[in-house]
Amino acid sequence: MRKMAAAGIVLAATLSTGASLSAAELRLGAAGPFTGPEASFGEQMASGAELAVADLNAKGGILGRHVTLELGDDQCDPRQAVSVANDLAGRDVAAVVGHFCSSSSIPAAAVYHDSGIPMITPASTNPALTDDAAAKGWQEIFRVCGRDDAQGAVSGRYLAAHFKKVAIVHDRSAFGTGVAEETQKAMAAAGLQAVVSESINQGERDFSAVVSKLKNAGVEAVYYGGYQTEAGLLIRQAREQGLTAVFVASDGILADDFWAIAGDAAAGTLMTHPPDPRSNPAGKAVVEALKARGKSPDGFALYSYAAFQVLAQAAEAAGGADPAAIVKGLRSGRPFDTVIGTIRFDVKGDVIDPSYVMYAWRDGTYAELN
Repeated sequence: MRKMAAAGIVLAATLSTGASLSAAELRLGAAGPFTGPEASFGEQMASGAELAVADLNAKGGILGRHVTLELGDDQCDPRQAVSVANDLAGRDVAAVVGHFCSSSSIPAAAVYHDSGIPMITPASTNPALTDDAAAKGWQEIFRVCGRDDAQGAVSGRYLAAHFKKVAIVHDRSAFGTGVAEETQKAMAAAGLQAVVSESINQGERDFSAVVSKLKNAGVEAVYYGGYQTEAGLLIRQAREQGLTAVFVASDGILADDFWAIAGDAAAGTLMTHPPDPRSNPAGKAVVEALKARGKSPDGFALYSYAAFQVLAQAAEAAGGADPAAIVKGLRSGRPFDTVIGTIRFDVKGDVIDPSYVMYAWRDGTYAELN
């Protein structure tokens, strides 16, 4: 049901491809996995993007221009992400919110730089995205989420404080590898070395060999870097094989289908994520509006919405809605008021002082760990 709805959104968006751009129209793009294995995250992004654009237009648009939304489906595939980025540039978008997966955002960033189009990702956390862009002098790349080194520091310290035998498992993706490496660094800095380090492949379904290795090592906790599908399967199979270790992951498992895949085996799974944006007073009206549309405010919906708020405020600050003006506004050093709180960007395009906390999954949902 989720993937069919997301696919319909993409079709509706691409119908406008090739249409002439009127002076009263402003095209903004959103790129993410609207179909494929990570489509649940794409649906979160699309929900936030659609509501943000509707709310902007209800207030007169951006600098008096009506905003239209152009979506591009990259399926979290790096090659497709480059194609999507080129396609959006060809549609004369003034800015792009996306991509979701770091493995998509990193190669797509080069296209946006070459086109002079600002890109704000609501979810890509690999440090290489902004580190490499800054090293090359690119000015167009930003994120409204934190980085793996900030997230990994929280999970690494937690693991070192609560367990003696910890395993690290990741899915070899840019995101999964990055957050696992940063977690391992933080563990080591706190005096704890992993007793097992393993990698799996995205799309893999049988983890019996990995689970056996974890059991033989007597691990008390498993840190998993990757996305919800493989995480859910790994945890379910681990419980079926009698592994009782606590699983800890990042917000790569922040999707409804994580629980659908793992079932009750997911109970007690820990996860890092910023302080719950759903409880932020600044986002209360948006949370209720999403619910009224039959959409969930969970996951990255509010981060996607916030990225559009940032783009609008940047254009207004610069007095123009062309890509160069929006980049100027984003680079102004000013604060941006959003549904996830006030955001400031550093010279790399990263959020200044991001924070992460630990959550626990129970009964199909997640809540901050007390």
